[in-house]
Amino acid sequence: MMIVDLIDGDDFRDRLVALGIRIPEGACPETCARMARLKHMEVGVPGLQELVRELMARTDVMLPSVRAAIERFLLPDLR
Repeated sequence: MMIVDLIDGDDFRDRLVALGIRIPEGACPETCARMARLKHMEVGVPGLQELVRELMARTDVMLPSVRAAIERFLLPDLR
């Protein structure tokens, strides 16, 4: 039996924090995406576009709330 690691809100937050974005512990995916977008608009976030591209290539293992947050807040500004 294969066990798949889902990309959940905590994983999404951890990946954004690893890029240097300060996000409160326990923030929902929407808050994470909004804060990442704001930081990107203010000063830029190296690696954010690549992270979004990587995550969107794995939507089959991504929770719908994370996907919706990325599509709503990050994709429009990173295309």
